[in-house]
Amino acid sequence: MKKLLSVLLAVLMVFALAGCKNGGNEGGEPTTGAEDVAVFWYTYSDVYLSSVRAAMNEAMDKAGLNYKDYDANGSQADQTNQIDTALAAGAKVLVVNQVDSGSDDVTKTILDKAAAAGAKVVFFNRGVSEDVLTAAGATFVGTDYEQAGHMEGKMIGEYLIANYEATDLNGDGVIQYVMFKGDEANPEAICRTQFGQEDADAVLTANGKPALAYFDAAATTKYLLDANGTWSAAAANEHMETVLSQYNADNGNMIELVIANNDDMALGAIESLKNHGYNKEGETVIPVFGVDATDAAKAAIKEGSMTGTVKQDAVGMADAVTTIAKNYAEGADAFAGMNAAYELVGTWRVNIPYSAYNGE
Repeated sequence: MKKLLSVLLAVLMVFALAGCKNGGNEGGEPTTGAEDVAVFWYTYSDVYLSSVRAAMNEAMDKAGLNYKDYDANGSQADQTNQIDTALAAGAKVLVVNQVDSGSDDVTKTILDKAAAAGAKVVFFNRGVSEDVLTAAGATFVGTDYEQAGHMEGKMIGEYLIANYEATDLNGDGVIQYVMFKGDEANPEAICRTQFGQEDADAVLTANGKPALAYFDAAATTKYLLDANGTWSAAAANEHMETVLSQYNADNGNMIELVIANNDDMALGAIESLKNHGYNKEGETVIPVFGVDATDAAKAAIKEGSMTGTVKQDAVGMADAVTTIAKNYAEGADAFAGMNAAYELVGTWRVNIPYSAYNGE
């Protein structure tokens, strides 16, 4: 009997030690008591953010941080409740991918809750106000909002100059385009929508070609919106199906260019184009451009159904966020040990650089 008890105790000790590993899981309980770092995602369904989450989990494990992930599933109310839960559990660092990115009131509410609990906050990816953050001594990790739009627009313009006749399917000398915007209030979406078109126009007109023409000349806004603000392939696919029912080769007004503010929407549009006989091997290819350089987009570029994208560095974003979170947890300067390749803006912001990607 004593021998049996000894064996059972040994087994229990093995399991107990296995449970003491640092880290967390997606929405589950942290492995060692209350989490030190609570990470709030606006939604797990975002393809690009899924790659950031995987990289951040790996980085936080490597950094020895005890963390927990929370999925707001697109609901700011749920995210705010999750923040209350994490603070009540003793979290000392909040890493926030804010659902309502355009709302200063939401940002202030999060910061006030953190301050009352003595917690530090780093926001990331979804833009928040500089004035609000600097007043509270918080930080942000993201990108230069304008850079991706400028890169995408330049890439589009240069592609069209090199392939103008092939792209101008109806031969009218003007390229008709459709634009997919992910979120009405999101700063990245606003800048990509503006500069993706304007910078393409600048390249075209500098080379003696007319500016792009939006496919629906009567439209008051020159983009199609994901009404749910989730930048989804489904929304772009549904829009594209509706557009192609009226604007097509048979009617002589086929869409000749697709500009999307992220790769997921680009891929949704491509699926619709394929359904209508385009962007498949041996068939006419409508050029499609996106942003993020997700694995799926890279595969589409390799197969020839997508033309180009702008790489948003998921690993870099995860690394910068983890560096700040660890510094906060240890009482160090927020940017101590930050990768020199990232751009520091004052004392409040880190920008992760973009790069163009067309498969080369």
